[in-house]
Amino acid sequence: MKKLFFLIPFTFFFLILPAQKFDQLAKTPPMGWNSWNKYGCNIRESLIMGMADAMVTSGMKDAGFEFIVIDDCWQVSRDENGEIVADKERFPNGIKALADYIHSKGLKFGIYSCAGTKTCAGRPGALGHEYQDARTYAKWGVDYLKEDWCNTSSQDAKSSYTNMRDALYAAGRPIVFSLCEWGSNKPWEWAGPIGNLWRTTGDISDSWNSMINIFSQQKDLAKYAGPGHWNDPDMLEVGNGRMTTEEYKTHFTLWCMLAAPLMAGNDLQNMTPENKAILTNKEIIELDQDTLGRQATCYRDNGDYQIWIKPLGGNEKAVCLLNKSDEKKTVLVDFALLSQVSSGRRSGSTSLKLEDYRVRDLWDHKDLTLKEPAIYIDLIPHSVKVFRFIKK
Repeated sequence: MKKLFFLIPFTFFFLILPAQKFDQLAKTPPMGWNSWNKYGCNIRESLIMGMADAMVTSGMKDAGFEFIVIDDCWQVSRDENGEIVADKERFPNGIKALADYIHSKGLKFGIYSCAGTKTCAGRPGALGHEYQDARTYAKWGVDYLKEDWCNTSSQDAKSSYTNMRDALYAAGRPIVFSLCEWGSNKPWEWAGPIGNLWRTTGDISDSWNSMINIFSQQKDLAKYAGPGHWNDPDMLEVGNGRMTTEEYKTHFTLWCMLAAPLMAGNDLQNMTPENKAILTNKEIIELDQDTLGRQATCYRDNGDYQIWIKPLGGNEKAVCLLNKSDEKKTVLVDFALLSQVSSGRRSGSTSLKLEDYRVRDLWDHKDLTLKEPAIYIDLIPHSVKVFRFIKK
């Protein structure tokens, strides 16, 4: 008698695996503080704890800032088992104790790594240790991971970051994943299912030219941003001393119009009143944190003078007038026309008219009294005017 063999389709044995990215994180752009822009490698436990204290006492926590992120140089080696080792001189109580302190302040804790063999400062990188490091970060209570792209040689960016994403998921702790890939491999085209934010350019520096050039490179990226996945034009330089107060206002405003992550990088313990007022302007921050999650688009570009439109929830919108030039400009602004603009396009997508809104100046913190729908507005050099169209 012949034996009968039944062929069972091979696919029967496959299980459908869940998505490897925690999908309830960063529904609005992350807000916090990172050590690099001000301190570079000169970091230590007491400094980071002091910044956590200052985030609370300065009012930044109340304004929405929540992450305290230590950047490069916290790590010094790996032990005989391959475990990442923190600098015991600078962090004598260990990273978990620091995370616990930050959590005790009602804040969240972030850490830095690199996808290559070494970090940008030459410390141990994550390559080959992704799952091991992810388990360590979960054990320490990490809430946010920034992964850089130095010393990556011939690595494929998408594969490298996917590997760390999967490692974080396997570790079981929801951790916001920041891809610091510098935009060299167009991460906006592929990073949405992998991370929560991705750098779109090289590093920012504390200068007008650096900031405005990075902003200009965001012009065509709006379609890639949304809840849980954000374009990241790099951290804030507000308060680091090499731009004017007006330029810092512009910097902060433009990042909020872009729905960009807001990572302060200044000395929170010694802020001027002007810089503190910029970083805690809740009316501007509300644009960044709007739950619709839309990045602004450029509605009008006259070279040095631009108009940017950001759609907001509830059929509202923000309008930003930007003077990039070194000279004062006086511009005629037609608020009736702007009331009919949505998503950077002309009328047709909304039936609301100017009389359906009140128009609020978000830096002067007052509503406009418009006797005529079109008025002349003065813009000093390197400045912005920002208006919110609020439904009556």
